[in-house]
Amino acid sequence: MSLPGISPQEFSYLQSATTGFSEQQLRAFLMVYSGKRRNPDDMILYCILGFFVFGLSRFLVGQIGMGILYFCTAGLCFIGTIIDLINHKSLAYEYNQKMVFESMQLVRMGNLQ
Repeated sequence: MSLPGISPQEFSYLQSATTGFSEQQLRAFLMVYSGKRRNPDDMILYCILGFFVFGLSRFLVGQIGMGILYFCTAGLCFIGTIIDLINHKSLAYEYNQKMVFESMQLVRMGNLQ
């Protein structure tokens, strides 16, 4: 699996999630997942841009409610944006776990074989 910025924790999670997949299913899964996943290194950039476009990082990880809250409160007076900057890896990892599940469901349903 050649995904940019993949951590050992994410790699091990992907291996356990894709056990029992055929080669074709694995290729389809990686194609879908690589398009959906967020690179933790890119999340740093999104969090920094969050100082100018409040809530950007939250919108990009699918947390629309938190994104609107950050947008309306100037990133919770910049405190939430700073916390997001510190926790950028966990934001990306949690989002990627959801995308693993969605990608697995698509492959298992047979839409991408």
